[in-house]
Amino acid sequence: MALNGRNLLANMFTSSRSSLTCTYKCGNACFGECENTSDNPYFGDQFPRRTALRAGGLAVVAVGGSSALAACAAPDDNGSAAGGSSNKTSEVKGSDIELTSAEGMHFEAVDANTKDEVVIPKGYEQTVLIAWGDPVIEGAPEFDVNNQTAADAEKQFGFNNDFAGLIEHPDDKNRMIYMCSHEYTTEPMMFPNYDPENPTEEQVKIGWAGHGHTILEVSKVKGSGELKREFGPLNRRITATTPFTLVGPAKGTDLVKTSADPKGEKVLGTLNNCSGGVTPWNTMLSGEENFDQYFAGGDIKDEKAAESLKRFGIEEGPSDRKWEKYDDRFDVTKEPNEPNRFGWLVEINPLDPKSTPIKHTAVGRFKHEAGNIHITKDGTVVCYSGDDSRFEYVYKFVSSKKYKEGDLEHNMTILDHGTLYVAKMEGNSPEKEIDGSGVLPEDGAFDGSGEWVKLLTSDTENNKFESHVDGMSAEEVAVFTREAADKVGATKMDRPEDVEVHPETEKVYIALTNNKYRGATGENAKKNKEDAKEWAPVKENKNGLVMELEDDHAGEKFTWNLFLVCGDPREASTYFGGFDKEKVSPISCPDNLAFDNHGNLWISTDGNALDSNDGLYAVTTEGETRGELKCFLTVPAGAETCGPIVDDDRVMVNVQHPGEADDATFENATSHWPDGGKSTPRPAVVVVWKKDGKIGTE
Repeated sequence: MALNGRNLLANMFTSSRSSLTCTYKCGNACFGECENTSDNPYFGDQFPRRTALRAGGLAVVAVGGSSALAACAAPDDNGSAAGGSSNKTSEVKGSDIELTSAEGMHFEAVDANTKDEVVIPKGYEQTVLIAWGDPVIEGAPEFDVNNQTAADAEKQFGFNNDFAGLIEHPDDKNRMIYMCSHEYTTEPMMFPNYDPENPTEEQVKIGWAGHGHTILEVSKVKGSGELKREFGPLNRRITATTPFTLVGPAKGTDLVKTSADPKGEKVLGTLNNCSGGVTPWNTMLSGEENFDQYFAGGDIKDEKAAESLKRFGIEEGPSDRKWEKYDDRFDVTKEPNEPNRFGWLVEINPLDPKSTPIKHTAVGRFKHEAGNIHITKDGTVVCYSGDDSRFEYVYKFVSSKKYKEGDLEHNMTILDHGTLYVAKMEGNSPEKEIDGSGVLPEDGAFDGSGEWVKLLTSDTENNKFESHVDGMSAEEVAVFTREAADKVGATKMDRPEDVEVHPETEKVYIALTNNKYRGATGENAKKNKEDAKEWAPVKENKNGLVMELEDDHAGEKFTWNLFLVCGDPREASTYFGGFDKEKVSPISCPDNLAFDNHGNLWISTDGNALDSNDGLYAVTTEGETRGELKCFLTVPAGAETCGPIVDDDRVMVNVQHPGEADDATFENATSHWPDGGKSTPRPAVVVVWKKDGKIGTE
């Protein structure tokens, strides 16, 4: 099988993220002052993000103006039956070579493309399950982009869907429950004649409704993996104004009290919900990530509060969306504690549409990416999370309560009782062998050991909380978790995002998206405050890494290695688990992770720096073909691949921000996906399945 898409790699080090995406997705986090100003050992950049935006100083280059979603080629008809572990292999024949792939990997890697359409191979079918504006609540109108209202938007599918989960329906074997987060809104692409300096109140309220979550009943189609959206009693929209309950050490403290909530117990809404997880007790966890961008900054007299706001990147001046014009809670000069009520891991019960979602403060406050659960043999619950910013940290929470199968009320309190840790790592190779080139050290691996450092122990039921960080109270550790991790010398990573545990081996996998300023030279030299380390061995890391941990899940020790050093396989700086690099697909900027039922790791990407669309990739983690990586599908140019779900019947992805380019507006769309013609691009959910009805990807 010839390596696909390898001739589209002319621009090795330019992210495909547009300035429009950077502005509305993360508040230009990649271009401003680094939020981490601690000296262990990184110090921040010195260029304010909003200043960069307003000065037109963004240097992001978008990839083209057209786009495509493609799927893999049809699996080999002679492949073995599904099932078993990823150690089992079978022969797959390609055009000019023959190689052996693990079960679940029997497809030919997709070619890169820039078509503005969903492209799938012979043997597969696809559909769009739901897109921005489609009705979720019965009675909601069909979407009319020119006649939007906030009242309608609260009943319709939100914008920029990110994390996704799929569980069985509790009462109907022919239905399932689809869950997703809506990370952010891109107002210039949502509204005709949008004025970013003077948005209308209705536009702002539509933006509020576009955030949050969707719970959707879907029906199965007999004989295929197709799903269809349905109206049902479990359907629900959660928005930026839905009431949430605070629980844990921060609840009721002076750090979270506001004029509207003098008791510090209730929060309106959730913001910038990125990756998450589905718990074994069938609830949805969702991480509040780049919440800072929604707040207007100003002169804060409380020095500690001002330092904390700066640690999260909240700067002086108006916010980009101007929400503060219509609600004082988004103005920190009027409500300095309101930002402290975001940045949490939230939990939603999809099976009770009247339930109040929870914000778990015992798990810590940072730019939460993911929240994935592993249960040890004795019932201890371990929750892993990343903090998705340059030079931030990886965390885990170890419960003191045990998991009780079938006891939802008990299990929804587990994340309020236990200990929060942050990771600290060491490499095992001499520093001189880590020169930033990505070339393996003499021992043949980027690897080492690590420890989990205690930050906070919580017993919410008895209102007992203990700080393990000198000079900080328990509630301060919960609210100012980044500062607490700074104090204990946590290891700074290259944008730690999703964290997943292998269902069979129990190894932990961490997506590290990129960090182009690590060891940077030239125009970015001033932004380089830390050179390459063994856990981040590539200077000017544009393509990212995937780390593998062997963790004592409930304990405090682990070993680690870099499973993937991403990029063009032709480059010396790349590594694919020891697999032959001539036989893998290029991959750049790993983001979300998932496992199939064969034990293969699936990786979605965000910001491909290889001059190709983002996509979804599968890689073998064990056995003779460990490290074999193939591109399964790509999404439209300007789009990001989110929320992968890979089961025995289908592959699903959330296609986020299709067509977002530097010059894209409602009137000047660079994509018309998924509706075609001259339509407005819409974030949407794509389902891919096999025509022949065979199981999964075999």
